[in-house]
Amino acid sequence: MITLYHTPVSPNSRRVWITLLEKGLEFELVEVKLNGGQFKPEFLAINPFHHIPALVDDGFNVVESLAILDYLEAKYPTPNMLPKEVEELTIVRMVQMVSVNELLPAINPLISRILDMPGEDTEKVAKAEAKISTVLTFFEKLLGDRPYFGSDNITLADVVAGTIIPLISRGGISLDEYPKVSAWCKNLMTRSSWQNSAATEAAFAEFRSNMLARMQQKK
Repeated sequence: MITLYHTPVSPNSRRVWITLLEKGLEFELVEVKLNGGQFKPEFLAINPFHHIPALVDDGFNVVESLAILDYLEAKYPTPNMLPKEVEELTIVRMVQMVSVNELLPAINPLISRILDMPGEDTEKVAKAEAKISTVLTFFEKLLGDRPYFGSDNITLADVVAGTIIPLISRGGISLDEYPKVSAWCKNLMTRSSWQNSAATEAAFAEFRSNMLARMQQKK
């Protein structure tokens, strides 16, 4: 039995959740509350670094979302979500790494917008918007005429980028200047895996409350 320990608003968690759904695997979801749940002994026994997501499959613990995706692809290869051709596979890996190392950090200054919180730093937001524009331009070229990154079928690149880019729109950044990325994103939103894993407004409100509480503690 597969168990996924997750938090609803986390793109890191959601990319694993979507992959499980796309592969049609049976699994149990266990929500980890980030107001202290990640430090409980039972979770630390699974992931001593107290991060989500974490996955347990028949007693085997896997941490770090990209490692979890590779594990799922290797153990449950149907449907295949990694291309075999070297250039196509490289496109998938580039999109994954750029999404995690460039795009996701750039979203941090937009958190106040995403969660409707005070304290936006206009200088940091401007830098974030410039970085996001660079990434989206890069993705626009990589998509080319294909519906997914590196393939005519959904890949792990789409899962990773497709759980981050919707947050950009929520943060007030339009995709209109990137028609291929925009069409790609709209297509993903029609898939049942994206619809069934979408965070509710209640989940965003709870995350906002936790963020405000942590801000108060730092004062």
